[in-house]
Amino acid sequence: MSYGEKRFDEFRVGDTTTFSKTITEADILLFAAVSGDNYPLHMDAEYAKTTRFGQRAAHGMLTASLLSTVNGLMLQKPGGIYVEQSVRFRRPVFIGDTLTARAEVTELIAAKRRLRVRTSIVNQHGKTVVDGEGVIQKDER
Repeated sequence: MSYGEKRFDEFRVGDTTTFSKTITEADILLFAAVSGDNYPLHMDAEYAKTTRFGQRAAHGMLTASLLSTVNGLMLQKPGGIYVEQSVRFRRPVFIGDTLTARAEVTELIAAKRRLRVRTSIVNQHGKTVVDGEGVIQKDER
């Protein structure tokens, strides 16, 4: 993953960026350690077998965190900041799922140097697991 240089005036509606990652056991353990979220659905295989999913599921916010990555890749350098993000969880994510996060510019807000982006994450079967909308602000040099 690399960050090139891109000025605000180079963005166009329809620009897209993607980022893919396979969710691992280590990802879930590390996310639990960082967030403090040790809910049994994520951490306890025996408990998870008794749930609607029948197996451990990744944290929703772990999955949604891929939107931060894809929006950072969209911004490039000199970078910027996240202003807002809506998130809708559509399907569970399991260990071994390969996810692709996507951001697409839907609006340029020139007065504030902001980009409105449609965001989504799909699994290896092409099924949407998360979608939403974000606003990111592009820094000036």
